[in-house]
Amino acid sequence: MPLPPPTERTGFVGRYAPSPTGDLHLGNLRTALVAWEEARRAGGTFILRVEDLDTPRCVPGAEERMLDDLRWLGIDWDEGPDVGGPAGPYRQSERSEIYEAALQELEWRGLTFLCTCSRRDLREASAPHPPLGGPLEAEGPPYPGTCRMSDPVTQRLHSNGAAVRFRVSEGEFRFSDAEMGELVCDLQKLIGDIIIRRRDGLWAYQLACAIDDALMGVTHVTRGRDLLSSTPRQLALQRALGLREPQHRHIPLVADATGARMSKRDGSDSLRSLRETGVTPEEARRVISNVTLLD
Repeated sequence: MPLPPPTERTGFVGRYAPSPTGDLHLGNLRTALVAWEEARRAGGTFILRVEDLDTPRCVPGAEERMLDDLRWLGIDWDEGPDVGGPAGPYRQSERSEIYEAALQELEWRGLTFLCTCSRRDLREASAPHPPLGGPLEAEGPPYPGTCRMSDPVTQRLHSNGAAVRFRVSEGEFRFSDAEMGELVCDLQKLIGDIIIRRRDGLWAYQLACAIDDALMGVTHVTRGRDLLSSTPRQLALQRALGLREPQHRHIPLVADATGARMSKRDGSDSLRSLRETGVTPEEARRVISNVTLLD
């Protein structure tokens, strides 16, 4: 199956793409509100996509609660899993054939290789590296390239339980952010070759998100600053496949009562808990608009 063409669009196309791993907290909802308001001000299209690839972490009933919370808050969408649209399906768990087509295209271009490294192997093989500084911080040691130069025949013999990685080019990688300006990094030094299919067979977030944004015709991606380091990875995949790149905007994260980054794991800052106090949607939006932001 060839990679399907992008959905033809005109004008502004925004999206919100939550994962059903728990109830939405006020930080998630601030991002949703900002993205939705941008699309509505522009008279554009707003897409709701459910990123449910990581099935072990998905919580039963979470998708239904997320959609209910968003609608209660006054956020609507033109396309999504419950309303359909020209770029569906809108659940990533239903888009496996599309990701397989993207993987085959990357393989045909010689841009992938099998990786049998365990996390322990990578920890032991990675040399200490200094912090890079600036907004693009590494999430850990970059992949050291252990399997990159392996013989293809040897790779095939050990393909059971192997991940698939995308070959990252060396050198300067540039992209722009509407909030943070022009950014430059070296992907090899920052991250190394990117996993696009995991050892357990699940599709990796970076591939799925890059392909979905491009094929759904998304023109503007607004999301939290915690995903900033994902952007060059996704852009690298889109550029390798000759796909259109959206404009990105990474907004500050929301702090919890302790001053730390808000997390779904806590649950005390969820919209559900706020709704239980009897607030109206208008009052909830005011609370979300006045949250404390992290620097």
